Amino acid sequence: MAQKILIVDDDPVIGEVLEYNLANEGFQVTCAHSAEEALKKLTPLHALILLDVMMSGMSGYKLAEKLRREKNQIPIIFLTAKDTEDNMLEGFSAGGDDYISKPFSVKEVIARVKAVLKRQPSSGPSLLVVGGLTIDFRLKELIIGTEKIFLTKTEFELLSFLADNPQRIFSREDIIEKVWKDTPFITERTVDVHITRLRKKLGEHASLISSRPGFGYRFNVAKT
Repeated sequence: MAQKILIVDDDPVIGEVLEYNLANEGFQVTCAHSAEEALKKLTPLHALILLDVMMSGMSGYKLAEKLRREKNQIPIIFLTAKDTEDNMLEGFSAGGDDYISKPFSVKEVIARVKAVLKRQPSSGPSLLVVGGLTIDFRLKELIIGTEKIFLTKTEFELLSFLADNPQRIFSREDIIEKVWKDTPFITERTVDVHITRLRKKLGEHASLISSRPGFGYRFNVAKT
């Protein structure tokens, strides 16, 4: 079955161009011209959202934040003319999985869509239990005590990668190569932003992810 993509952009020309080219790549495409319309059209069958940032009404960032608050893990790729590093980090902080600056080439968008959709977390054991924390790699869930903790797709992939290799230190470059492979223009600060968000969600278990200045990050089971 073809994967379904929701394009959200208030520029109908951009929407039509992306719809035509993604359909030619075998995707099923739905278009929305506002965040409010996107909320009506988004279904559990959609595999990814291409989301414009600057729209009248609700912005793309606000839509992403709303979806993440509702524990919707659908991957989000932002499309925006706001192209500074701070803008990019704001997008990731809002729950985005990737960020493409306008103007862009259609080939780049297609490549980034395919890269996000093919990411696969953890090839190791199906379950990891550390103290009161459980990572279910098969169901892609993080459970602390009896509570399921919502993680975005990228956050879960990052946690899975580190947890698969306890006590080994990974540089930011190592993490980018594994978690964001085939996704260009990812910076080391992007890794730091995601680590910070992940630690916050780990709560009292935040020390499981430790850092060593000048070297990188590790999943440190000795901290439990």
